Amino acid sequence: MVGSQKYGTEEEAQETPRFQRKTLTAPAPFADETSCQCQAPHEKLTIAQARLGTPVDRPVRVYADGIFDLFHSGHARALMQAKTLFPNSYLLVGVCSDDLTHKFKGFTVMNETERYEALRHCRYVDEVIRDAPWTLTPEFLEKHKIDFVAHDDIPYSSAGSDDVYKHIKEAGMFVPTQRTEGISTSDIITRIVRDYDVYARRNLQRGYTAKELNVSFINEKKYRFQNQVDKMKEKVKNVEEKSKEFVYKVEEKSHDLIQKWEEKSREFIGNFLELFGPDGAWKQMFQERSGRMLQAFSPRQSPNSSPTRGRSPSRSPSPPWVFNKASPPSSPKAASASLSSMSEGDEDEK
Repeated sequence: MVGSQKYGTEEEAQETPRFQRKTLTAPAPFADETSCQCQAPHEKLTIAQARLGTPVDRPVRVYADGIFDLFHSGHARALMQAKTLFPNSYLLVGVCSDDLTHKFKGFTVMNETERYEALRHCRYVDEVIRDAPWTLTPEFLEKHKIDFVAHDDIPYSSAGSDDVYKHIKEAGMFVPTQRTEGISTSDIITRIVRDYDVYARRNLQRGYTAKELNVSFINEKKYRFQNQVDKMKEKVKNVEEKSKEFVYKVEEKSHDLIQKWEEKSREFIGNFLELFGPDGAWKQMFQERSGRMLQAFSPRQSPNSSPTRGRSPSRSPSPPWVFNKASPPSSPKAASASLSSMSEGDEDEK
């Protein structure tokens, strides 16, 4: 394929003529900026010969033409098919001028200069022919040494003819391409017209004037009011989203707080039961203190070798309110009984 001829350094591309592009970074040249690169006599080829890649001394020159308004993927795919029809091909693309297009087809969105430039930067295009004719003449085909014309096979009625490519087909120079469904310049324009209000409002918001957009005074006010309404809706939507986010965060924190409170509550209840429960530490401490108080009221007995037992009976008896250390009462009741017995003994002595 000719694609291999496009590779090279930028210096080589600058040193050689523009029609001998060696890099994809350079745009395709215009036809009037170069001359035909076919050095050998231009011999008529058959499609079978072209598909075999012959003749080897030159590429097969394929021509595709069109308006190419609002250049889109459908255009690019058609040019890709035209470029890859044969193993070794050179694609020329003819673009009709504004005057010719407005006369036979209608008004365009892009002017001719914009359409020319769009084609120059398509990777499949090797050369652009400006102000291309509406109907291909033998003189035009001979001037540019065109071998085949590539276009979709749908009859194209225009300029008083049922099919402007009829004579090309009869000459055996027509090669059909497949049309890309779902995309066309007319479809894009239809979308713009259908959504005109949306685009007009958007461009007014971006700074375009009503005069530039051909919008009346009333419609301008209506569009600006709608823009304000949309801004308010957007603000309300943002507030709702932020509110939902805040509520979600509060719910998360509340869940965490409740979980921590439950954990602390269980811990508090466990500590309380451990301290004041049936077998808690408080009960044990209370029992220990009760035992100590009872021991304070009823001290332990002295040993038998106590010196109080060895005292002489001649010595004066102990006062009645002093307990005998040798036989201490084992309980408060015993202590009261001992006191009563001592009082009786004293009366007997008297």
